Amino acid sequence: MRVGVLYSRIRADEKLLLAELRERGHEVAKIDVREQRFGLDSPPEPFADADLLVDRCLATSRSRYATLFADHYGIPVVNSAATAETCADKVKNSLALAAADVPTPATEVAFTTDSALESIERFGYPCVLKPVIGSWGRLMAKIDSRSAAEAILEHKATLGHYEHKVFYVQEFVAKPDRDIRVLATDGEPVAAMVRSGEHWLTNAAQGASTREFELDEAARDLVERASAAVDGGLLGVDLMETETGYTVHEVNHTVEFKTLHEAAAVDVPARVVDWLEAVAADANANGGEGGDGDTETAEVRAP
Repeated sequence: MRVGVLYSRIRADEKLLLAELRERGHEVAKIDVREQRFGLDSPPEPFADADLLVDRCLATSRSRYATLFADHYGIPVVNSAATAETCADKVKNSLALAAADVPTPATEVAFTTDSALESIERFGYPCVLKPVIGSWGRLMAKIDSRSAAEAILEHKATLGHYEHKVFYVQEFVAKPDRDIRVLATDGEPVAAMVRSGEHWLTNAAQGASTREFELDEAARDLVERASAAVDGGLLGVDLMETETGYTVHEVNHTVEFKTLHEAAAVDVPARVVDWLEAVAADANANGGEGGDGDTETAEVRAP
């Protein structure tokens, strides 16, 4: 198949994916989205030449719009624009999980510093303030006191961008010093790892240590349900352990997997490409009709 990998920077994750695709004899084109122009009628040439597009854009804005245009042109893309739109925005992510009755941390959204402070006081200390758009733990704050809350809210209110005027407040989950990252393809776990650290943010970008994790049936069920809630795809599902069971922290749509590949016993890029081949074959068999988001009927449309 002809695969177009959308990117703005080639990281270790993309190198692993590209190597696996080429080793299997697929024709691969690296498509730097910064060099493309997207019209309303016809796709840029690199898009038109692809049987399948794989979104690996580093910037959220490029990911959302590039996949939106791919969907508009009727070109199969992983992940879909709908999935990207839901996962890129923490508010939409939380709403999707709640609508699907997937356990997720209690959350409130406010539009002024006064109402945000009321939410924070209602949750009590500590609680967490997050940007609605963002990754790698950037601009997230654990708030331990009213004075800290007032200072952080004032700073956010003066940052300028409208997204900083949306205050996403979440309960602080008293988890162990770890969380669980699961890489899944349409709800089917590929591999999972525990990320542990002394920092309250236990993600790899914050220097957490990692090791492989064996999922139980409860975790597998939540991964499947969380994936379906955001329309499926190649996803990173983040779980936290609580006294009452797992809770789904969030679902990520341009998931990094290099660290997981190093920690897990399975060949992660190989499993991902297995799934991409199934998605492309299904799109071709359906003659342009998208499916319902599982591996048998992937949420893509063929040209």
